[in-house]
Amino acid sequence: MLVSPSLLSADFLHIGDAVRLLNAHADLIHLDLMDGVLVPNLSFGFSVSDAVCSAAAIPTDAHLMTVHPWRWFAHLQRKGVRYISFHLEAAGGDAAQHLAALRGMGVKAGLAIDPDVPVHKLYPYIGMADFFVIMSVYAGFGGQKFIPESIGRIAALKSEILRRGDSALIEVDGGVSVSNAQALREAGAGILVAGSAVFGAPDPAAVIRSLKRPAVR
Repeated sequence: MLVSPSLLSADFLHIGDAVRLLNAHADLIHLDLMDGVLVPNLSFGFSVSDAVCSAAAIPTDAHLMTVHPWRWFAHLQRKGVRYISFHLEAAGGDAAQHLAALRGMGVKAGLAIDPDVPVHKLYPYIGMADFFVIMSVYAGFGGQKFIPESIGRIAALKSEILRRGDSALIEVDGGVSVSNAQALREAGAGILVAGSAVFGAPDPAAVIRSLKRPAVR
């Protein structure tokens, strides 16, 4: 299980400390990039994400919540981002081409959907994507409550991935916590994005360790 804590929930006055913490304990560093158009919010721009990439000792994982996401692929790749995902609804019918473009850049290519998009909409892209992002809250804001129906969506997607003999990972983003990590793992999640659960905890490193390891039965 890979853990990709979201810097959106970190203390922006001490972002360097957050990056050092994740370098020491996490698998990936999750960057939420928003434009205020696809989602009704803004996060941070390239001045911040570029600085994070320059200080990252582990792979960075950029989630593009923007219209025209392909405009930013080359910039992120040049800065060393290893995982890039974009939303199906932002692809303009060209998701397959965008996934191929990312793979051609040597980047792990991801395709994301919000909770109101039927999970079967991802099935045509199995074999084209390295990972799929199941949003378990609506994209745009941190700290939302986990949507329980997401577990069934993850299981359905995982079943279809296995049926087709593919190895794509499922990343779960939104409301992830120690209390639901085991259920997500059992449903088929391979990457957990956790923001508030990590950075809102007294001991973020301990939370990351708990998210990584299976529960003892």
